Amino acid sequence: MTKQEFILFTENLRTDFIENKERWENKTIEDYLEAMSSYVEDIDGYYKNTNQNINLEMVNWKVFSDILKGSSIYE
Repeated sequence: MTKQEFILFTENLRTDFIENKERWENKTIEDYLEAMSSYVEDIDGYYKNTNQNINLEMVNWKVFSDILKGSSIYE
């Protein structure tokens, strides 16, 4: 994912939050950031379960976008 693709992703994520807030588990910044922290701790399991070979020591725009999206629903 390029930087420009990531920017578009974040714009779409914002729109999704505005239009589909009821589908988001974490609606406040506090809840979202708490979920983000937990999601980052567990993201290697997500990549293993989806058969993605991602090096989490070299995070890129794709990983960061996965973290932002996953944090919207992670409990």
